[in-house]
Amino acid sequence: MDFELTQEQEAIRDAVAAVCARFDDSYWLTRDREGGFPHDFYDALARDGWLGVCTPEAYGGAGLGITEAALVMRAIAESGAGMSGASAVHINIFGLNPVAIFGTEEQKARMMRPMAEGREKACFAVTEPSTGLNTTQLKLRAVKTGDRYVVNGQKVWISTAQEADRILLLARTTPIDEVDKPARGLSLFYTHFDRSRIRVQEIEKMGRKCVDSNELFFGDFEIPEADLIGEEGRGFEYILHGMNPERVLIAAEAVGLGMLAITRAADYAKERIVFNRPIGQNQGIQHPLAKCWAELEAAWMMVLAAASRYDRGLPCGAAANAAKYLAGEAGFTACETAVMAHGGFGYAKEYHVERYLREAFIPRIAPISPQLCLSYLAERVLGLPKSY
Repeated sequence: MDFELTQEQEAIRDAVAAVCARFDDSYWLTRDREGGFPHDFYDALARDGWLGVCTPEAYGGAGLGITEAALVMRAIAESGAGMSGASAVHINIFGLNPVAIFGTEEQKARMMRPMAEGREKACFAVTEPSTGLNTTQLKLRAVKTGDRYVVNGQKVWISTAQEADRILLLARTTPIDEVDKPARGLSLFYTHFDRSRIRVQEIEKMGRKCVDSNELFFGDFEIPEADLIGEEGRGFEYILHGMNPERVLIAAEAVGLGMLAITRAADYAKERIVFNRPIGQNQGIQHPLAKCWAELEAAWMMVLAAASRYDRGLPCGAAANAAKYLAGEAGFTACETAVMAHGGFGYAKEYHVERYLREAFIPRIAPISPQLCLSYLAERVLGLPKSY
């Protein structure tokens, strides 16, 4: 098995890094302090075609794989943009995968090209206040009325809803007590974000201020029948085809963020003089940083393995969950270690590592917790009984 990048993949990584280099530490520090979606960063990546890296060429993308997308997302996070930059474009990279697989040709042409070219922004609405990760228990209803579906209910933790033109929405079209399995009766839609029928309430949070997270309130929101993806009632099955790529990409982002943090810490340790010697000469600084590097490298190998399996059409659920778990934990530990290596200055915003630590909670928690990754591996790999 060859884990070396091809010349094309190295060129992709370097080209993305060159775009990101135009947005320096002061840019992201300002975005962290003031908020406001990073439109100029988003537009720069869109102009060079990176938002459509794994969208089929027929629909405006480059037609590459999740492996190349992972390289893009790691490069963005590792550039200094962290999760603020990665989250700004995350859904463009993989979000319409269910449309690519289950949509009609008309839907693919209408829906995918604007996203790949950066002309439209979208949000992905699954999670609800009372169900969390128990997706089969979703309560938001979409009731068929003529040639439209009328939607009422709530969603929560929906990123980029302040900016979205479109929404990828999972809703219950058949009451749960009328289906033979809880996963049945959920339908997937991709449609216009009608702000006259969707109230958006931003959630204040500890990090990634420039990429909003929100609670959504739907009141008689109408969706044309033409915006139903695939068959009614099979939406849960469809979103599963986007979950493994999402785990791979957020794992790549966690690795990028962790590598960024330990690089900054190592640079600081070379320059910071205490007791007439650089602190980086002390094994108490060296060993924790070296350990983080080793853990991040191991997680990256798992990311590449999961991405490779997905791109080759092989089962990748175990690899994707392992990659997400390992990268989330390694990225968080690396950011924490970077703060500690800076001592008191690690708590100062001007050194940036405190921002990385705040953002490191995102790939650790989302889109699923580390505990659920472990539960998946326990059940699907080790054959242990389901625990929840």
